[in-house]
Amino acid sequence: MSLRFASLLALAGVTVAMAGCVVEQPHPPRRVVYVEQQPAPPPPPPQVVEVVAPQPPPVTVIEELPPPRPGYIWARGHWHWDGGRYVAVHGHWEPVRPGYHYVHPHWEQHPDGWHFHVGVWVQG
Repeated sequence: MSLRFASLLALAGVTVAMAGCVVEQPHPPRRVVYVEQQPAPPPPPPQVVEVVAPQPPPVTVIEELPPPRPGYIWARGHWHWDGGRYVAVHGHWEPVRPGYHYVHPHWEQHPDGWHFHVGVWVQG
């Protein structure tokens, strides 16, 4: 065997020995984490609006109720006292909140006049 061939053979052997076999480590198995769906956060506290009107709101209906819409409730329209007269406020759709029921805006008579209560979500 020639010296050149022997050198080449030795170099190839060293290269193979130094390169070795690369063995990729297996990835650890993936963990599946199930996140429990959290209930809807409670609604914000009702907006405190102190409106006192000297006379009762009109009895006339502001609008007709629209047909039901899945996942929503119709917040009825109401009368708003602007300081000198009642102004009609039209209703709107509110997304349903599981575990809560909607109390529509309304007026209540008290000794000092008519008090307005905004529409709110109440637990239960």
